[in-house]
Parts: sequence; structure tokens; C-alpha cells
Amino acid sequence: MSKLRVCPIVIGCGRRASRAVTFAAWIGMLAGAVTLPARAADELKVTLLGTGSPNPQADRFSMSTLVEAGGARLLIDAGRGSSIRLWQLGVSLGSIDAVFLTHFHSDHTIGLPDLWLTGWIGTPYGRRQTPFTVVGPVGTKDLTDNLALAYAADVRTRIADEHLPAAGARFDTREFSGDGKVVFERAGLEVVAFEVDHGAEIKPAYGYRVNYKGRSVVFSGDTRRSDNLMKHAAGVDLLIHEVATANDQALAANPGFKDIVAHHVTPAEAASIFNAVKPKLAVYSHLVFLSDTKFPRPTVEYLMEQTRKTYSGPLVVGQDLMSFTIGDEVSMRPPP
Repeated sequence: MSKLRVCPIVIGCGRRASRAVTFAAWIGMLAGAVTLPARAADELKVTLLGTGSPNPQADRFSMSTLVEAGGARLLIDAGRGSSIRLWQLGVSLGSIDAVFLTHFHSDHTIGLPDLWLTGWIGTPYGRRQTPFTVVGPVGTKDLTDNLALAYAADVRTRIADEHLPAAGARFDTREFSGDGKVVFERAGLEVVAFEVDHGAEIKPAYGYRVNYKGRSVVFSGDTRRSDNLMKHAAGVDLLIHEVATANDQALAANPGFKDIVAHHVTPAEAASIFNAVKPKLAVYSHLVFLSDTKFPRPTVEYLMEQTRKTYSGPLVVGQDLMSFTIGDEVSMRPPP
């Protein structure tokens, strides 16, 4: 492996660049040393809205990611606080073209009714005039049908009192099944759904690959180590992957923690995935840090240490509102 060549803006300099990032360079990026140029027409932008788990943390909302390319705005999952994070970015909730669900755990869907209804209200953060598009595996229509039933009174009164357009409160629900299906296409932007393994009882469970004019990003969804994910992530520019960890004492003392970790990828398993896929940049999101009153919560430093035992390539631990631009290089901007 060649020595690291640090670029002024990007992580890695060209497709043959070193896959190592020095600690000093990373600290410089976190300190705000990185500025990104205006996005070119063929670039793909990814912003982490929520990087946490079901834990009710203010600094890490639950899972949601914004994808922008070709004039479209897509969300991968809609966890807690996704609407808040969008408006922090100045992105109208009503401007989201489609939401893609990986599976039906609440930390991936609990923000859906907020995004749907608040995005419909006639304010700068809403104003959706057309049906709310939700794409997901079989079972998604059950979810949206029951949300429509649960909020029928709210919808009825807002149409009557605020004269909001009825179409904006409807769902456009699109279900799929199978593996490797193209589930969305628009102006060169393509979303491919692939099956992952979140455990025998948690099916369906999917990841997504987004392709746009030779740029690509893969979202793992929630999964154990998945050969199918590695197959669909081949040649990807940006790989956003979940992870679960706890210190050894906590795992030994709490059998429930072992059950949770068994449904996710450990840092060691993630390292093996990154080594196989060799993305331009790997990013941890959906951080499942397990702890209880007896044992300290794992830290980001601990997570990096465990991963770095066997993986030396480009790696970032995601934070809410961190963004990435995929062009000829993969650029990172820390949270504002």
C-alpha cells in the first residue's frame, strides 16, 4: 500500500489513492478544515440525518439518510427526528420525492408519519401537493394503510379548516419482493434493493444501492454479515454500514446483549466486509452501542480500535448531519 497523499478537499486522491487516512487529517476534517465546492451535475450527495439506534439520544437520532442527485431527494428509512434534521438543513419536508424502507423495526419507520403529515402542512417546511411516495418490501402497504387510518381525523380536519390539498395526504405506496430489483428510476438515478440478513424472524430486510452517472452508494440496512450485501456493494464508492458493539464484560454479563449483537455486524465483521468490498470510503451509521448501569457505554474510539485491528482503509464514524459528495472523489463535510 502506498503512503497517504492528503488532498486539500477529499478523502483519497483518485481511484488509485492510498486507502489510509491519518488521524491528524481526520481531526482536521472534524475541525471544519474541509470545504466542498458546488456540486456538479453528475455528483451524488449523501447526508446522514440519524446515525443512532432506538436509544432516545438528542445527538444521534434513529436511522435516516438523505440522498440527493439528478434533482431528486430520496430518504433511506425515516427514523426518529428525520423531519427535524431535514429542516435543520433547510430542506422542505414536502420536497422529498420518495422514502425507501429497509425493514419494519420502529427505529427505521417512526418518523414516517411526521414526515408525511408535517410535509403536507402549508408552510415553508411542508407544502406537498402530491401523494407521499413510500417504497418498501411487502408489508409496506399495511403500514401506510394503517397510518392513514390512525390519522384520518387529523387529515379530515386539516382539509376542512386549512383547505390543504387532499392529494398531498394520500400515500403512493410501492411494494417489491425478490433480490436485486430496480425499485426506482428517474433521469439516470437508479435505486436497487437487495436482501440482507437481519435474523430468521426479521424478514423482509433489505439494503439499497443508489447509482447515478457512474457514482454509487450502498446502504446496508440492518444486517448480520451478508455475502449478498458484499455482492451488491462491489465497486461502490461509498458504503454506509451498520454496526453493534459492547465491551466484553457487558456481553458476558448480559445475555440479552448477545441476542442483539447476533442480529447485527460486529466491528470485526465489518472490517472483513470493508476489506472484501474495498469502497472508496466506508462509513459507520446506525451505531448500536450496548451498555447498562454496571458497564460503560462503548465509545467511538473503542469502535475504531476494534475495526482497525484488521482494516486500514478509509473509514469514518458517522455523525448526524455529516455529509458526503461523490464525484471523481468522495468528499466529506462534518456536521454544521
